[in-house]
Amino acid sequence: MRSIFINLPVADVAASRAFFTGLGFGVNETFSGEGSVAVVVEENITVMLLSHEHFGQFVTSGISDAHSAQEVLLSLSCESREEVDRLLATALDLGAKPWKPTFEMGPMYGGSFQDPDGHVWELGSMPADFDPASLQQG
Repeated sequence: MRSIFINLPVADVAASRAFFTGLGFGVNETFSGEGSVAVVVEENITVMLLSHEHFGQFVTSGISDAHSAQEVLLSLSCESREEVDRLLATALDLGAKPWKPTFEMGPMYGGSFQDPDGHVWELGSMPADFDPASLQQG
């Protein structure tokens, strides 16, 4: 099985830990420390939130300011539209900013927010048997 590690720079590791655990995600303490927190989204998906200093050790260029330009869109599947709404409301209560309005496209439903560091998180739900190609115009 492969694992996905998403590495994001954050201004305040402790505040980021509080935000993401407030959303209900766990933390892998083995890979967390003063300059980082390993947020466990699923068994094989971990978001490494790294202080700017720590993140800078892994890159050869400057660090993007996600408040002024999107460097990545992070999309997270949800079990239902209720989970989309719950996660979105919780994120906003924890200090996230709304990004785009919630949307409905056939059986797909989604919402989005910017976390406290400006990273965009898209939340979406659709039935397991849904074929997105069915929405394409012919």
